[in-house]
Amino acid sequence: MKTMNKFFYLSCLLLIITAMSCDSRQNNGTLIERSFNKAIPLYDNLLKTTADNLEDYPHSLHPDGSIKYLQIDEWTGGFWPGILWYMYEYTEDEKWKIEAIRWTESLTSNQYNTAHHDIGFMMYCSYGNAIRFLDAPSYKEILVQSAKSLCQRYNEQVGSIQSWNTRKSKGDINIWEFPVIMDNMMNLELLFYASKVTKDSSFRDIAISHALQTLAHHVRPDYSSFHVVNYDPITGKVLHKQTLQGFSDNSTWARGQAWGIYGFTMVYRETGDKRFLSTAVGMADFFLDHPNLPDDKIPYWDFNVGEEGYHPDWDYHQEMEVPRDASAAAITASALLELCEYADAGKRDKYKNAAHEILSTLASEPYLNAEQSNPYYLLKHSTGNFPSKNEVDVPLIYADYYFLEALHRFRQQKDHTHSE
Repeated sequence: MKTMNKFFYLSCLLLIITAMSCDSRQNNGTLIERSFNKAIPLYDNLLKTTADNLEDYPHSLHPDGSIKYLQIDEWTGGFWPGILWYMYEYTEDEKWKIEAIRWTESLTSNQYNTAHHDIGFMMYCSYGNAIRFLDAPSYKEILVQSAKSLCQRYNEQVGSIQSWNTRKSKGDINIWEFPVIMDNMMNLELLFYASKVTKDSSFRDIAISHALQTLAHHVRPDYSSFHVVNYDPITGKVLHKQTLQGFSDNSTWARGQAWGIYGFTMVYRETGDKRFLSTAVGMADFFLDHPNLPDDKIPYWDFNVGEEGYHPDWDYHQEMEVPRDASAAAITASALLELCEYADAGKRDKYKNAAHEILSTLASEPYLNAEQSNPYYLLKHSTGNFPSKNEVDVPLIYADYYFLEALHRFRQQKDHTHSE
């Protein structure tokens, strides 16, 4: 009798565990499926609206609800074709592939762009996704030329790639002759790719040098980060550590922190250098463990807004509402889903669970544009540049891009786990 009771209870326990596992799979599947299904009509609308205009790239919305476009020379042009590739990858519908090719090839001339560092965003998010589906030698050549163009902004004395040309700092306090921003870490993947396909180690060497300089000068001892470091282009000396889009020079701009988590994780993948892994882990822990991170894990635009000891170089008023930044959350979620593959066992579940929480929040109200409050973009409530009152609490094309990328990464991990 005791044996039968024991068997009965064990059977019940097994059924409960199986049911919970099925519920978890269903919830995960629903999260991914719901998000992509909501994206389809929105991106259909964008394609219909842009039609044959391949010169204006969807970026955000104007206050009147019309589409805000940027042109080919701006940094976000590669995200729209990248989104179309992610839609094709999920749906396997040829219509997305056809449009992805059209929009990707519209960026061809950018391979010679040396005006700023963002050619990595422009070309690797577009052509870099395209080569996952197409065996197109011309695409590889375009990516290599893009990497060559990016390398023209490298200064051996500084050991870094110059982000922007000479400009004034926020509040016109300093002149930045050789500014390098945390975002620049994201462009290094293009250089690692070029090094692998050409067998030319100079691309890789530049990427590693830049990453080491960023580690040394952008990352603080507590693994928070500066947005901008300005160097003397002649001596390589650090002249200023400031911000352009964050609250203050010594604060932590949320999207800058996200770029760092993502960038150092990627550089570790390409190099195996533990210094980059420990930096990615430290920056991720700073983000996730910060007392000012809201419970839903969608950060405010900056972690230190209005706090004592943080003094902005712009016209800030205490009564200003502090916006969230869904784009920073999406970038972080995608980064964490890769970082959890490399981190020690004690951190893996932390990062994977945090990524799942972020994605679950973004796939729900008020962040997911499920009711089409605007007819074009998937995520709401991102912040571009609050100090300049530019793109505050709006949809942004790169928020959508990294959200879809994170969903794909989450899906692949889930499928891999279930196949084991």
